[in-house]
Amino acid sequence: MCEEIKDFDMQQMNSSPVRPSIFSAVSQGNVEFITHICKANPELVWSINHMSRGIFDFAIECRQEKIYNLLYGISAKDWISNLVDHSDNNKLHMAGLLSPPAQLNRIPGAALQMQRELQWYKEVETIVPPKFLEYRNRDERLTPRELFTKNHSALLREGEKWMKEAATSYTVVGALIITIMFAAVITIPGGSGDTSFPIFISEKLFMLFIVSDAISLFSSTTATLTFLGILTSRFAEDDFMKSLPTKMVIGLATLFLAIATMMIAFSAALLIIVRGQSWIVIPTILLSSVPVTLFAWMQFPPPQVKITVSTYGKGIFNRNMKRWL
Repeated sequence: MCEEIKDFDMQQMNSSPVRPSIFSAVSQGNVEFITHICKANPELVWSINHMSRGIFDFAIECRQEKIYNLLYGISAKDWISNLVDHSDNNKLHMAGLLSPPAQLNRIPGAALQMQRELQWYKEVETIVPPKFLEYRNRDERLTPRELFTKNHSALLREGEKWMKEAATSYTVVGALIITIMFAAVITIPGGSGDTSFPIFISEKLFMLFIVSDAISLFSSTTATLTFLGILTSRFAEDDFMKSLPTKMVIGLATLFLAIATMMIAFSAALLIIVRGQSWIVIPTILLSSVPVTLFAWMQFPPPQVKITVSTYGKGIFNRNMKRWL
């Protein structure tokens, strides 16, 4: 196909199946097809579909980041960024549309889906002229941000519900750990002697118990307060970009630390009480690792790692794309 279209004029382009094939490739994220075709005939980079939307407008609409990234590797980027469709929708209006279900369902959780949609909007915002931020389309007379708010209102509510339900569940767990750890440090293993000091105060295991108990108490308190911060958040659109994910990451990390140190404190206390019985050490360590491992398995990668990568990772956009056209 590349060999055939090298010398095609505009009339031959319009009458051939090349343009429909290009937009079909865009919808599927077929980067190789787009790059080879456009290199064979550079005029094809200006192709438009039946709605007068260009390749990169359609890539934004379909949320195909690999195709969109090609925009950073062409010399005519600024010219292409100024194009609008027949309804006066610019590229930022395309980012204001809701992502196709197939693309949206690849991301777990409504909160992360809302974050990804905001990331697309903020990214496209950097390439369009400043006047396009307040540019109203012809059909609905909406600015890109107004269109974004209109199309994402349902997803915003789902994201708020998802965050609140998760935060509520984790808050209960954190409060339970606080209660247990506070009671454990008062009722120390072995009790106190005549001097009111703990009997096993000189034992290394006893110091391990105290330190683990303190870390667990402080971590669970931090986690609980962080999740309470999520529950009392205003849940505005931009909060899903970094504010809410950051709180969730901090809350999950400190809750995991609280559970791990709680089991260490329990194991240390048990070993102090049954000291001299070496056969019980290995079973105790193995059993205490079960809840920690289970929590880690259930939370990593979803949602802890995915939230962290989505919020602080390098992202899906590549502004350092090498010049290819």
